[in-house]
Amino acid sequence: MDFILSLIAIIILSPFFFIVALLVRVKLGSPILFKQDRPGLNEGLFTMYKFKTMTDEKDKDGNLLPDDVRLTRFGKTLRSTSLDELPELFNILKGDMSIVGPRPLLVQYLPLYNQYQKRRHEVRPGLSGLAQVSGRNAIHWEDKFDLDVQYVENVSFLDDWKIIFSTLKKVFVKEGINSETAATMEYFKGNKVGDNDE
Repeated sequence: MDFILSLIAIIILSPFFFIVALLVRVKLGSPILFKQDRPGLNEGLFTMYKFKTMTDEKDKDGNLLPDDVRLTRFGKTLRSTSLDELPELFNILKGDMSIVGPRPLLVQYLPLYNQYQKRRHEVRPGLSGLAQVSGRNAIHWEDKFDLDVQYVENVSFLDDWKIIFSTLKKVFVKEGINSETAATMEYFKGNKVGDNDE
């Protein structure tokens, strides 16, 4: 299902790929793709592709400015419509990702997970997942991980399709794009002292 649907989507959406790529090149400059290593199945690393949504502005010391400064109105539009994630269809075609699964997070988070949270890597990461249709970036990390593990423990063909249709609805109504305190989602800083690993 992943291979067939991603291939069909790439063919049908190819005009959007071209238009978005052109707009990114004009408004944000090269490169048009944002590439970053992310942990996938069994914590194996792969390179994830997205359209760039932020400028490369730096301070006088050469450090990138905060996300909320570099995220332009155009970039916010790409994110709110999820058009920035179109290139991930090629990750699905390659087998790095699935259409549905826990979202691939940052590599730097790997040492911060407890054993329960690590279970999110027992399946391929997804373009969308149970956590995304339950609040996306507007829910707290602990709730997000609980939903990820809940998905892992109850994977089914029917539920995947429910998540796909819920995702389409979320994209159209633009729910849960931002967290309460950050431009997208605040960084995960690990679990509180005393948190149970179970």
